[in-house]
Amino acid sequence: MQYFPMFADLHGKPVLLVGGGHVALRKARSLLSAGALLQVVSHEFLDDFLQWQAQGKAQLVQGDFHDEQLDHVWLVIAATDDDALNARVHQAALARKVWINTVDQQDKCEFIFPSIIDRSPIQIAISSGGAAPVLVRRLREQLEALLPQYLGPLARLVGKYRQKVQEKLDNFAERRQFYEKVFNSNVVSLLQREQHDDAETALQAQLDAHQPSHGEVFIVGAGPGDPELLTLKALQLMQQADVVVYDYLVSQPILDLVRRDAELICVGKKAGAHSVAQEDTNALLIKLALDGKKVCRLKGGDPFIFGRGAEEIEVLLPHNIQFQVVPGITAAAGCAAYAGIPLTHRDHAQAVQFVTGHCQKDGKEPDWQSLGRPNQTLVIYMGLMKSAHIQQRLLDAGRAADTPVAILENGTRPEQRVITGTLEQLAQLIESQQVQSPALLVIGEVVSLQAKLAWYGQTANTHNRSTRPALLEQI
Repeated sequence: MQYFPMFADLHGKPVLLVGGGHVALRKARSLLSAGALLQVVSHEFLDDFLQWQAQGKAQLVQGDFHDEQLDHVWLVIAATDDDALNARVHQAALARKVWINTVDQQDKCEFIFPSIIDRSPIQIAISSGGAAPVLVRRLREQLEALLPQYLGPLARLVGKYRQKVQEKLDNFAERRQFYEKVFNSNVVSLLQREQHDDAETALQAQLDAHQPSHGEVFIVGAGPGDPELLTLKALQLMQQADVVVYDYLVSQPILDLVRRDAELICVGKKAGAHSVAQEDTNALLIKLALDGKKVCRLKGGDPFIFGRGAEEIEVLLPHNIQFQVVPGITAAAGCAAYAGIPLTHRDHAQAVQFVTGHCQKDGKEPDWQSLGRPNQTLVIYMGLMKSAHIQQRLLDAGRAADTPVAILENGTRPEQRVITGTLEQLAQLIESQQVQSPALLVIGEVVSLQAKLAWYGQTANTHNRSTRPALLEQI
């Protein structure tokens, strides 16, 4: 990062402002609102400066800038229309190791002023490091519209009760859960109506009635990999969780959205890597929940589609552990859509089947005769290792050798790759293209539409057809 973001306490600290014109005026207002002891040096001053001096808010020094004026100040802002003077102030500040901002001259700034959204005591600062001020302004406008005015009163109210909450609830996780209940309660609606006394009464009542929270498990589908495919509910619970227990299939950009102070535990299963037994995962979920933790069990795709979500819930039931399930976009739907493959199409497929490439514990295999019927789409999860077996069984069941197939590697992710061919080529394509997990097999006539409908990622032997849409269409 170019600039380290931080919030500075300027209350009662001397700050020097060189300049008395309109540019200096804007900086002076911000500095005074932050409680700085403002000293202003200039030959001429706008009326606002004179009023501040009369009110005892600022000290005006009429005349030239002298290096000695930098002694004992914390910050200096050079805000004149004299480039030579601004340069001299900059050099003098560097010599004394005083932080300096030279207005509209980024190369002479040791700190910069961000764009500020003020819901005191809540503050949000946005900066592009001077690279894109119009973009920053647009982002600020968008955030201003999203952030309600009651945030300030709400922050002040909970700040007033912070000590009381700490005295009653000595556990950090318990305090956090209490505040989350407050933020989802009528305290907020009362503040919206500016009924501040009633809001405080409601908050006190919640604190008096608060009981220790019981543990809970959220079985959450993370989708196929693209973080923008997360549901709002999934994101909300990821932010509420004390612990996130996740699989290898959950992408890093999605893990980056987890609350920063939450504990992350990987229990994934992956060929050639350390794997956690399902029984150990079950025991972990039980222990964490019984310890009073809110646990997010984060799974790639959908937890109820080859995700063993139901199995994990079943082990929670005897312990009376509360749970909820948040579906996710399963890999079949997400990866196929990003590859440009419709799973059904009235001209090509009137049905779709989701099948796992793993055999059941007793060795039983799928009904290959049913899977071999034409005019349907097969989506095979975890089928890489048994691709040759799958290929032969489908051919034996009567599926045509020239049936289109697609191998979707890292679907929905920036490194997505789509490899197409025919059923009789399936195993050879996986080997020759060195396909790695996670990958999905799609078999059926709908794959013939892929070349025409592809819009994202890479297709074998073709160029990348698209890029992600820009965050903002116009700046």
